[in-house]
Amino acid sequence: MIVAVKTNSKKRALIKLLSIGAVIVMFTAYYFHMSDEYAKQEKLESQKKLEQLKLEEEKQKSKKLERIIYREIETAVDLIGQRKVIDVKLISNRALIVVDPDTNLDALKVRYGSAALIKKGLKDTKIAIDLKYVIESKYNAN
Repeated sequence: MIVAVKTNSKKRALIKLLSIGAVIVMFTAYYFHMSDEYAKQEKLESQKKLEQLKLEEEKQKSKKLERIIYREIETAVDLIGQRKVIDVKLISNRALIVVDPDTNLDALKVRYGSAALIKKGLKDTKIAIDLKYVIESKYNAN
């Protein structure tokens, strides 16, 4: 003997309606949750890009300053004469150039004026050029 249990159509319709409503609520909640996650991810990516741009800008600035310093030291050595130069060093914000004691420094005095400190000794002459002054004048001009 087969027994079949039938429910009335009102109960079946109510269960279907509640099931469909639950599925719609779950999809809606999932959509808002994922949109919040996506917004957070976009915000993090934009911050990373901004930090990367700042880092790239700092690198470009440092390369530009390095080129300015290199050209300025190269100019100073050319004014003195390469054969007279013994040593060139960078110490903090000064370029220290050591030259022979009998070197003509008039061109260097004209170009740098008080930004170049000159100390004459028996074995050599030391010239300290203030790079801070040079960088400010060159970097602000560009």
